[in-house]
Amino acid sequence: MMMIIIFILMMSSLPPTLSVSNYPVAKPNCTDSCGKVSIPFPFGTTPDCYGNDSFFVTCNQTIHPGPKLFLQHSNIEITDISLDGQLTVLFYTAEACYVNGTKISYNNPWMVFPRFITVNDTANKFTIVGCDAYAYIYGRRLGNRNYTTGCMALCTDDMLNLVDGSCTGLGCCQLAHIPKDVWRVEIELRSFTNYTTRSGFDNCSHAFFAAETAFNFSRQSVANLKNVTKLPMVADWAIGINMTCKEAEKNSSDYACKSSNSRCYEPDNGYGYRCSCQEGYQGNPYLIDGCQDIDECELGKCPHDCHNTNGNFTCVCSKGYHGDGQNCSPGDSGESLILKLVAESFNNMKQKFFLQNGGTLLQEKLHARGRSPESVKIFTSFELRKATNDFNNSMIVGQGGFGTVYKGLLPDASIVAIKKSKYVDPNQVEQFINEVIVLSQVNHRNVVRLLGCCLETEIAAEAAGVLSYLHSAAATPIIHRDVKSDNILLDHSFTAKVSDFGASRLVPLDHTQMSTVVQGTLGYLDPEYMQTNQLTEKSDVYSFGVVLLELLTGRRAIIFDKPEDERNLANFFLCVLKQERLFQVVDDNILSDDRNIREQIIEVARLAQGCLNVKGEERPSMKEVAMELEGLRHGGKHSWAQTERKAEEMESLLGVDGGYNGISIDSYGDSTSVGFDSLRNSVVSPMSGGR
Repeated sequence: MMMIIIFILMMSSLPPTLSVSNYPVAKPNCTDSCGKVSIPFPFGTTPDCYGNDSFFVTCNQTIHPGPKLFLQHSNIEITDISLDGQLTVLFYTAEACYVNGTKISYNNPWMVFPRFITVNDTANKFTIVGCDAYAYIYGRRLGNRNYTTGCMALCTDDMLNLVDGSCTGLGCCQLAHIPKDVWRVEIELRSFTNYTTRSGFDNCSHAFFAAETAFNFSRQSVANLKNVTKLPMVADWAIGINMTCKEAEKNSSDYACKSSNSRCYEPDNGYGYRCSCQEGYQGNPYLIDGCQDIDECELGKCPHDCHNTNGNFTCVCSKGYHGDGQNCSPGDSGESLILKLVAESFNNMKQKFFLQNGGTLLQEKLHARGRSPESVKIFTSFELRKATNDFNNSMIVGQGGFGTVYKGLLPDASIVAIKKSKYVDPNQVEQFINEVIVLSQVNHRNVVRLLGCCLETEIAAEAAGVLSYLHSAAATPIIHRDVKSDNILLDHSFTAKVSDFGASRLVPLDHTQMSTVVQGTLGYLDPEYMQTNQLTEKSDVYSFGVVLLELLTGRRAIIFDKPEDERNLANFFLCVLKQERLFQVVDDNILSDDRNIREQIIEVARLAQGCLNVKGEERPSMKEVAMELEGLRHGGKHSWAQTERKAEEMESLLGVDGGYNGISIDSYGDSTSVGFDSLRNSVVSPMSGGR
């Protein structure tokens, strides 16, 4: 079955929020502010002023400068409480400074919320600033779940490549999202070499989880970080842990939506429910009569004859004019004029988004490669809405930090995957166009994006065949640069499909290696490439070796909650081979007493060991790997895998003493990549790096 990938970037704007400053936010005779911070009910400073003990807040009048508001009896300082279900708190930043390789100061902060509060998963960013730094943010989620994510920041020797406003790995890296339902946050900041091989920013590193608007990377802002100990972080709050609206409404005495003009809804982050005023009303829905009518006429919503009603208003054209009250014109032709203006505005908006999202760039790159712009079909939003039944939730096949993937059906009955981005990042448009260009010129039955996972030998052989094709048989050789199990997917017939070419590079025919900034996924990333910045096809070979280990053991490349010597799969597996304990770590699903199967397992283990060789030049080519796996698939053997090699020669650079020793990673679900030119959902957690 032929599948294609369609990408569309969409933006939306939200109407401005109406002010509620003219309406009471607290109960009568209750403190409604602490300094400049409003205290809306159900929050309060005394038992008769808050909804229950969870919403107790302390206003400390003795602090200078003050007063300051704190959550319950904790040291969590609140700077804003919103009736939309958000509150802003101050969270300590992490800092580590080094002199002559010795850490002279450090701070690794943490914060624990009561269960009715969870960290907002989209309004904050995790940021690391430094020239020799990696950090991870981890903790707990509702439902007794863990999470870990992070990234790293390095500098070139001359620091000339640092770009103000850019947090893509050079001096600064940034993650836009963490999982939902997080109630405990911890940050750990580390260094690869304790600033002994790199320098910059006064040999200090910083890491913080803060509101998106709290920090903008620049040389000046880095200097100011020395004086910053806390930054604002956005959290979400709700009523009634483990209680839905339907359940809450059954108990009228405890039901929090007290206003007759309020409604109940359930947030998608955290447990419980929230209340809001119905459309046409504003105020505090948690108070009796708290939601009051909005006078839209006073707000100027109707430029002609306006009449306010409860929760609404009417707007009509003045005598002698025709229209809907918002747009009026003399005579009988007003409606057709309005329709014409609306259509023209809509078309102009679509053209603007086409240019903004890289349409011209795509056409220019196709032309530069001597290809027709029609070779990559550009779909209209109407076509995509029709294919996905107006982006119906039932058509969703996957979601990630950057967007949602829908199953779609084109008019010719082709089944497609349509990726709809959550937002447009102007800095990532060129990478998006690069992925489209790469995918558009690859013609292989196993190159496509689908959803699935499998631990069968056939999957490894098919994936290896794809990489061999990309390296050797494609018209222009392609290095994938982000080979990992998350990017080897399955269609309905369990055929392996290699996906995600956003980091891929086309290799000129007269080159065997390329000098690039490092990009890939830690745990799969070729350590030789990390240290030399020289990208070769053998970098994909190393990554594929890690994938083979995952297939053999059923383990992820990095598992954070394992003992320290087992967190990094490549390190752990090489150690297991030295100790001749292979069959103790092989996945039970493929382990067998059958002699032929055990011999095949040994051959695959040797092949993976070869892929993890210290020197890239001593690793097999992907063509050799593919041939070996095809041989095993059909019951034969190939000479390469039978070559005797000493275990010491097979150690990967991840096992060699040095600045990158023992990097470990774990993720909470979706794929996690790290790169200095395009960081995406990076995950880093140290095992025994520079301290």
